[in-house]
Amino acid sequence: MKKNIKLDAYNKKILATLHLQADLTNNELAEKVNLSPSACFQRVKALKEAGYFRTFHADINLEQICEHVLAYLEFTLDRNTAQVCRDFAAAVGEIPEIMDCMQVSGDVDFISLSCFSSVKKLNETCDALSENPALHIKHIRTRLVMDRAKWFLGYPLANLKWLDDPDCSDD
Repeated sequence: MKKNIKLDAYNKKILATLHLQADLTNNELAEKVNLSPSACFQRVKALKEAGYFRTFHADINLEQICEHVLAYLEFTLDRNTAQVCRDFAAAVGEIPEIMDCMQVSGDVDFISLSCFSSVKKLNETCDALSENPALHIKHIRTRLVMDRAKWFLGYPLANLKWLDDPDCSDD
């Protein structure tokens, strides 16, 4: 069981800083959040153990290192039962090229961001998914990414309401 810890001002600053600069050394982070290196290390360790960090990763410049195709995939299922949605989510969870998948409202059921080595590989994967009757896929719409006007640079933590902050009020 994960230990629940209080998100005081220091922990919030640690989360907001590491969220955008995960490659900081402990000493650099400690200086940014005005803590001793020892206290900073203990807080980061506690935040990790409490599950506040899912992963740490680097944002790689794909254009510089490999050929790839980015595409948004929109999935419409022929049934929306909880079990069908779980089975679908489990199936796409096994495909590393489908990097993100969200259940959404509206005329499609799931939207995912994907990165494939080629359009051929993208099509083969979509065909394999749609041919699997257990997934109940009615339709897959593919939207190739031509160019990205803005890259995901992290969540706007400074503009969000922290769950444990009673002084925050909704606008």
